[in-house]
Amino acid sequence: MNQDSTRKARVNVRRAEVMELVEKEIQQHYQSELISHIRAAGNVYNLGHTEFFLAREFGFCNGVRRAIDIAYAARKVFPDRQIYLIGDIIHNPEVNRQLEGKGIKKLPWKHLDASYDQIVADDVVIVPAFGVPTSFMDALEEKGVQIVDTTCGDVMKVWKRVKNYASMGITSIIHGKATHEETSATASRALGEKGRGKYLVVYDLEDAAAVCDYILGKGSREAFMKRFEGCCSPGFDPDRDLEEVGIANQTTMLKTETQTLQKMIRDAIVQRDGDDDNFYVFDTICGATQDRQDALYDLLKNPLDVMFVVGGYNSSNTTHLVDIARKHVPTYFIESAESIKSIQYVDAFDTETREVRRMTTEPVVQNLGKSLKVGITAGASCPANLIEATILRIADLRK
Repeated sequence: MNQDSTRKARVNVRRAEVMELVEKEIQQHYQSELISHIRAAGNVYNLGHTEFFLAREFGFCNGVRRAIDIAYAARKVFPDRQIYLIGDIIHNPEVNRQLEGKGIKKLPWKHLDASYDQIVADDVVIVPAFGVPTSFMDALEEKGVQIVDTTCGDVMKVWKRVKNYASMGITSIIHGKATHEETSATASRALGEKGRGKYLVVYDLEDAAAVCDYILGKGSREAFMKRFEGCCSPGFDPDRDLEEVGIANQTTMLKTETQTLQKMIRDAIVQRDGDDDNFYVFDTICGATQDRQDALYDLLKNPLDVMFVVGGYNSSNTTHLVDIARKHVPTYFIESAESIKSIQYVDAFDTETREVRRMTTEPVVQNLGKSLKVGITAGASCPANLIEATILRIADLRK
């Protein structure tokens, strides 16, 4: 069957009459009058002998809010149809629970497994804010389902860049986590229209150093391929495919690390070739990620005793906020106020071991009965109501 004959036209679910109803639900589920008040008052709030400092930018970004709006709207536009969501709409468990409560069923995002066999042409499938690989889109269009795409505009800008690299025969070096939804989707676009493009996913500066060494003729091919197993395009040949490279990135990576990585690889190319003609770069860190990182650096200029970062534990942009903060002040990465068990203990996420563990809140305990300065920020996928609950929980325990 011709794929064009089964492909359904996209439907605009963000109609005025629908969005009026969606806005009421969003306000009810995620907004906070307290947080709006604190923002209006300069992001500082006193409760008893606890002073809260909120970052200038935190919480839902425009792309996240758009994705949630579209998902809520889809349920209203298609009230009687089965709706599926590929993976998480965003990396926040509260938001995903709300969607599940609307009867939206989750599909796996890593592979097109047997669960996709149950989908029929009358069904609706929501593509998350991270996007999905091209193989998923092809399979859905072949089935003729109604696709509701919430992919972030900043992510699609990266796709445009790597597809352009592929068309020029340039290898995309993607700064990101190979197992992250967004990077998986971006890597599939880096193959280009004919599937012949090349890419290499580089996670951190140690990976970048390994790439630079190979560009400069150091290290073995076997060790290189073992290090980047599962992180490169099919048939990747480092001797051939590192001759001409272009940098792109997962939009939620740490900005300063991306900049350092870019410089490292450019310097290696210049050292090898004598110029940077075979090096291409384009800044694809999203504005919201940059704004939240910059706002956190400003917040950390205050004499804080302790820092709480609120967000989903699988959120890349939130994890990077934690990594920034903990270099300056004792920091706890929590999913919600429920993570704060008592005045002494917090069940916080350790970004190094990738597990939740009980931690003692020494800065809080040491300041019992004294003034305590608490910094708070949140990832781009964290709703305001969870931040309010965190503030009130800390204040209540400090009474």
